[in-house]
Amino acid sequence: MTELEALEQELLKPSEALISDISKIEGDIILLGVGGKMGPSMAKLARKAIVRAGIDKRIIGISRFSEAGTREELEADGIETISADLLNEKDLAALPDAKNIIYLAGTKFGTTGKEPFTWAMNSYLPGRVAERYKNSRIVAFSTGNIYPFTPVSSGGLSEEHLPAPVGEYGQSCLGRERVFQYFSERYDIPTLIYRLNYAIDLRYGVMLEIAKSVNEGRAIDLTTGNVNVIWQGDANEIAIRSLLHCDVPANILNVTGPETLSVKWLAEQFGILLGKEPLFENEVQPNALLNNASKAHKLFGYPRVTVRDMIEMTVAWLHAGGKTINKPTHFQERKGQF
Repeated sequence: MTELEALEQELLKPSEALISDISKIEGDIILLGVGGKMGPSMAKLARKAIVRAGIDKRIIGISRFSEAGTREELEADGIETISADLLNEKDLAALPDAKNIIYLAGTKFGTTGKEPFTWAMNSYLPGRVAERYKNSRIVAFSTGNIYPFTPVSSGGLSEEHLPAPVGEYGQSCLGRERVFQYFSERYDIPTLIYRLNYAIDLRYGVMLEIAKSVNEGRAIDLTTGNVNVIWQGDANEIAIRSLLHCDVPANILNVTGPETLSVKWLAEQFGILLGKEPLFENEVQPNALLNNASKAHKLFGYPRVTVRDMIEMTVAWLHAGGKTINKPTHFQERKGQF
């Protein structure tokens, strides 16, 4: 194991707060859509916290497992897995019961041109899942894309701000929220809507995209000149701990880092560490898609991994030739077309 991989493993260890909270969560935990970008690391984190807490609790990951090796990797870490298509009624009905559901299923990239499937996954499926798990508590992943663009000087939009999504992806995600909210009140399902904006990892995310552009001498589009980010490990912790904050009506929680970051500043920091001059194009617009996550910070504290940590680790990962995931965030997108 390299020094960088060892550091990453250290950052993936559960915090004492997570270990304490997972002991308070009654029942097993199912992760629906575990095969995506965040699911595997979240499942592993939950499993590590359970072991550290010395308690008996199952972590069950459910996915189609279309990416080779993911299922085997999870099972090697003590996570039970089930292959299922959640849009298939028989598959959904056959899933085991559990007191806790973390809902990660959904679709974003490639949705333009596949709008019917997008709405089926993001707005229809949540109702079927809520019917199936009406006796559970549900943390339902959503996105900051349900908000409108806001002036950079605003500090980001908080949970009280009315949604106004741009484009069908954001609209379908608002549909997902509304469906979960409806069933939360209809069946008295404790629910938390988890609005994430944006999680990063060494293998993907806003920072990696900017760093790679600097390193490869590609111009960085400054039109969307500001972003929010949070280390994926911190986002995973918040998701698991949020099972203790589900409510009726559904609780709503923005999840991201505390800073409104300048894309230009990030590129310049990467340029210093990479020894390269960043290239830019287009003018910074006065608004962006920005979340205010002060409610989450009050509940769970500030993220453990800082912006400077993320910058330095991303550069080290690039220098080491670390594996990356080719799933761009499209954070620059301003018309909601993904």
